[in-house]
Amino acid sequence: MSVSQWMTKSVMTIKPQDTMGHARERLAKYRINQLPVVVNEKLVGIVTDRDVRDAYPSSLRLFHGKDIDEFGDSHTVEEIMTYNVVAIAPETSLREAAQRLRRQRFGALPVVENGKLVGIITRSDLLDALLADASPEE
Repeated sequence: MSVSQWMTKSVMTIKPQDTMGHARERLAKYRINQLPVVVNEKLVGIVTDRDVRDAYPSSLRLFHGKDIDEFGDSHTVEEIMTYNVVAIAPETSLREAAQRLRRQRFGALPVVENGKLVGIITRSDLLDALLADASPEE
């Protein structure tokens, strides 16, 4: 089985110039852990919930929501995103994708074809594939 059969094709993305606050909102609203960063459909980076959380000064946690919002709106995604993204092709086997996720300790891998983001494969997608392949207990 290949990644293309199990990847999520409608990927929530963000742009480098979007604010950290916007990234934080999207991650929370859609209950996701990573946002591929794209420019003209081309993958240029990735930002994770941990990247966003770690970017906020710990002292802001003592303040009110207004201070947190002001901080998030004054910084952009490109300040915290990872530029050298590990990505895979749609024809990559699920086994190889799982090995990469495990080895790198990633929660997801963007799927790129001809330089363009076409999907994302997550640990949850791999578990779905495993469960679908398992025979029902009798």
